[in-house]
Amino acid sequence: MTANADLYLFDDRKARRWAPMTLTRPAGELLHGCLATRARSEYVLGIRCLGHLSRSDLVGFDEPGAAPVIPRSEVATSGTRVFLCSRTILDFGPTEIPAERRHIVVDGQVVGWVVPDGDDPPEDAWLRAPESAPGYGDALEWTGRVISHLWDLVAANPKRIAEDVAHLWPDDSAPDGIVRIGGGSISLGDGAAIEAGVHVDVREGPVRLADGARVEGPGRIAGPLFVGSDSVVYGGSVSSSSIGPVCRVRGEVAESVLLAYVNKAHDGHLGHAYLGRWVNLGAYTTNSDLKNNYRSVRVWTLDGERDTGLTKVGCFLGDHVKTGIGTILNTGTVIGAGSNVFGGIMPPTVVPPFSWGAGADLRDHRLEKFLETAERVVGRRGETLTPGVIQILRTAWKETAGRRAL
Repeated sequence: MTANADLYLFDDRKARRWAPMTLTRPAGELLHGCLATRARSEYVLGIRCLGHLSRSDLVGFDEPGAAPVIPRSEVATSGTRVFLCSRTILDFGPTEIPAERRHIVVDGQVVGWVVPDGDDPPEDAWLRAPESAPGYGDALEWTGRVISHLWDLVAANPKRIAEDVAHLWPDDSAPDGIVRIGGGSISLGDGAAIEAGVHVDVREGPVRLADGARVEGPGRIAGPLFVGSDSVVYGGSVSSSSIGPVCRVRGEVAESVLLAYVNKAHDGHLGHAYLGRWVNLGAYTTNSDLKNNYRSVRVWTLDGERDTGLTKVGCFLGDHVKTGIGTILNTGTVIGAGSNVFGGIMPPTVVPPFSWGAGADLRDHRLEKFLETAERVVGRRGETLTPGVIQILRTAWKETAGRRAL
């Protein structure tokens, strides 16, 4: 392995269109299993990610704990560099990084390149469509999976949690007093706790609580389940999900991904969903994840409506989305970043970014009011909106104005 290699993750044309998530963040910072793709790639390759290459609107992304989004002009010009598509989920295990030029193949697809000292970084056209790039050295085969759609991150998530826990935290550290069902592992980080009397079902997979995470009773949790650092489950039934750091969760949550700082502190059902950062769900917010006719779910994308081929698909909520008390979300609903829906009326299945209103009566969420609220929200968790993130939100509001006017 090349000790001095640097890593860059890039969003190809597919990842750049993973609405509603990649409007405000690079795809490499999305959670899958127990790790963000960037953190997984760093761990498997043993090298640090110096930046994401994505849409120009995301340049300046400076979220704490994440790698920045940089322009291609800021890529290092010396040393060995690895460029890897952010839709690539690498398997654990030894991975060779040679010093000579190679193109990287995972799951039969070209997903990047090893660029040696003295060679120029990949052209922008290569980054958008690596599969159509001209030949660049011999093929370097790595093992893993290439994710095609945002809903695939949800469907494949339980299995990925189980694989992550088995590799990263194989030891069992179950606390006394819980009601344990099954022989799967229960792993607790430093300061993590599960209250006595909580039912922990590990028949289908392991449970991992990161540092400082807590599960309160009465409640039932079931694996495969990951609860991120300093998150709290206040009771209810939570199963087969990835809950990122500093989330507040209560009620019924099944086979979902909560990126970070999500507030779902009240009852209500959330199933087969992907929620961005700083999402707040009002009490009894509930989403459907199964159609009454049991047919596969169709989901809106930036390239038109697509058949997912899946019978269970919930909702996709971008960063800073808020729902009012009693909000009902239909199967396959997509709500763009910065939106606020309320009034106890089901909104449309497609809500443009930065919308505000009840049901289909949606208007512009005024930018300065939105930012004022967002600052207040993050401040309650001891955080601040960084200058880069504020600028990205401002740009996203402006660039999506046409969608709200339709």
